Amino acid sequence: MTKPEPSRNSPKPINVAIQGGGAHGAYTWGVLDRLLEDGRLEVEGLSGTSAGSMNAVVYAYGKMTGGAEGARALLAEFWRQVSIAGSLYSPVGTSAWGHWWTGSWNLDDAPSYRAFSALTGMMSPYEFNPLDIDPLRDIVGRLVDFSVLQKCDDTRLFVSATKVRTGRCRVFHAHEVTLDVVMASACLPFLYKAVEIEGEAYWDGGYVGNPSLWPFYYYTRTDDLLLLHVNPIERDTVPRTAPEINNRLNEITFNASLIAELRAIRFAQRLVREEWLKDEYRQRIRNIRIHSIRADKELLDLSVASKFNPDWRFLCDLRDRGRRAAGQWLETHWEAVGQRDTVDVGREYLDRP
Repeated sequence: MTKPEPSRNSPKPINVAIQGGGAHGAYTWGVLDRLLEDGRLEVEGLSGTSAGSMNAVVYAYGKMTGGAEGARALLAEFWRQVSIAGSLYSPVGTSAWGHWWTGSWNLDDAPSYRAFSALTGMMSPYEFNPLDIDPLRDIVGRLVDFSVLQKCDDTRLFVSATKVRTGRCRVFHAHEVTLDVVMASACLPFLYKAVEIEGEAYWDGGYVGNPSLWPFYYYTRTDDLLLLHVNPIERDTVPRTAPEINNRLNEITFNASLIAELRAIRFAQRLVREEWLKDEYRQRIRNIRIHSIRADKELLDLSVASKFNPDWRFLCDLRDRGRRAAGQWLETHWEAVGQRDTVDVGREYLDRP
């Protein structure tokens, strides 16, 4: 695939990979909103999982039908509708009073969350949710016309889901993305029945591709990749309470597939940059430049329980955190896009000097 040659004043092309993480996806809403507002980057490829896939689909459809401002407006409307639906249907309620009382958006000590956690630990969604009620499905279905989205050539879209029977990842391309595909990508198995697509059962893509990076190698032209994290990679303390242990296990689990792919990218980088390849093979391997907006500091105060918090003030707080993080990243690293990495993959992800 021939690489584009942007003019001096045109936006720089970049690929964006978005992690999933429930309500914490509002953080990447803020990141995307700030990038769209800035206008100096043009997203060629967009890979998302779970809440990341919803952000990706809403972004791509909004951009396709209304440009940058259309994407910003549709993302804002999506998260507003999530909050409204959550106030009506969420089994854990909202934490406005709890936030006023404790100063925290976490729900770990809320009786409703503890009851919800106990219920999902004892019963499957086939038992407690036999009608498979999912308000998110209605929201996405109202906001996105998938027959239009499937013709999208403005953004190369990749949505990941986990095949239940094989444990393997399937990446759906824009022309394959339907409402079922998006819901499969976000199907947490302790909350919802597996989503059937063409006779195959799917669960949340975060278990095996959070998000998937390999499609950028084969189906896009730009060599710059920006990772939008939701799950902190590192914490300074060792968890000791049950909620703390559950939270850290959640973070490790949903980062594992990403780190595995970054290990492969790092190996490919070394093959090219350290001239391990013969000249005739060197052009066959992409030299991907890695950038990231991490969540280690920005979301460090939040637990896994807060991923179920639909309070509008909380979602706006996350959006604002994401906007600030994106603004700082643009100020510090925009000039490096197209030139060099702004992340040392070996040191920051793989504990390699």
